[in-house]
Amino acid sequence: MKKRIMASFMTLCMLLPVMASSALAEETPKAAGGADLAPSARSAILMDADTGTVIYEKNSHDQLPPASITKIMTMLLTMEAISSGKLKLTDKVRTSEYAASMGGSQIFLEPGEEMSVDDMLKGIAMASGNDASVAMAEKLAGSEEAFVQMMNERAQELGMKDTRFANANGLPVDNHYSSAHDIAVMSRELLKHQGITKYTGAYQDYLRKDSEKPFWLVNTNKLVRFYQGADGLKTGYTSEAKFCLSATASKDGLRVVAVVLGEPNTKTRNSEVSSMFDYAFAQYTMKALYKAGDLLGSLKIEKGDVAEMPLNAAQNYSVLMRKGAKSTDIRHELIVAKEVKAPIKAGQSVGKLVVYQGNEVIKEFDIQAPQDVGKAGWWKLFKRTTSNLFD
Repeated sequence: MKKRIMASFMTLCMLLPVMASSALAEETPKAAGGADLAPSARSAILMDADTGTVIYEKNSHDQLPPASITKIMTMLLTMEAISSGKLKLTDKVRTSEYAASMGGSQIFLEPGEEMSVDDMLKGIAMASGNDASVAMAEKLAGSEEAFVQMMNERAQELGMKDTRFANANGLPVDNHYSSAHDIAVMSRELLKHQGITKYTGAYQDYLRKDSEKPFWLVNTNKLVRFYQGADGLKTGYTSEAKFCLSATASKDGLRVVAVVLGEPNTKTRNSEVSSMFDYAFAQYTMKALYKAGDLLGSLKIEKGDVAEMPLNAAQNYSVLMRKGAKSTDIRHELIVAKEVKAPIKAGQSVGKLVVYQGNEVIKEFDIQAPQDVGKAGWWKLFKRTTSNLFD
């Protein structure tokens, strides 16, 4: 009996490597059509920027050091502060001794030196300035530590479950990690701010242009010059992270985000991202459903100071389709409650736009109330009721 058990155990041990190899083979990433688009990357993802549809992924949730791709979150919080009116592009940012002490990629800020937010964004986006990133962090939150807390809170809001930030610039530090998937998510969010590609898509510019020592900026992302339609977003490199890139390009109304982590060198990194772009633009197209502002339908409101509220498209609604697929197979339906009780807050979810291909749901868009709706007073309700009776 013991001999039989021992023999079975030995057989199992011999099979384990084969089973593991088989499992790995099944997990080998493939795009539709069978291609592995980023064979040299430790982790990668290709995503439609508009809908968030994943076209290709490879180990996309692995937690890895993101190096300077971290600065996408730094730029996102900066752009959000500008959009909210908290910050202006012309505001001056003073450099602390701590910010000026950052090593690695920098724009050589001096302690006490002031630059506009506009110039700081150039320094972060194009030159990957670690010093500029910390200076902006201190401007927005008072300290880098407080800014890192903001970064992690925003990551949580975006559903970035594979991410923890420990600094504003991506310099090597313990417990600082992200994933290709999460980087694509925050890249999509950054791209909602149309002005950002002015910085991420420029190939060269100057800082301190009118001074005695003008500083020439050349974008670390060479694809913005050599790949037509590429206009961002951020490179990264440390000896631990290797060569990383979150890139975006648009063509014929389709914008995609490609993220690669852990590439062996810049040439391979750029080549594989270019291949990902080529694949997306050759194989996919966008089908528009509604343009921003189009009327989707209406919502009846029970006991509201308005009885019915029109629901307009808050954005362009579209879906990703493979080229050659029948667009007649695509249909959509607005689903809202028959009546919703007041009060309603602007931004409150009141329904969804469901998109089908055949009988399969391929996309759902959350529909939100465009405005606040308060409760109606008794007199307004009385007049509405009597009016309905006579109608």
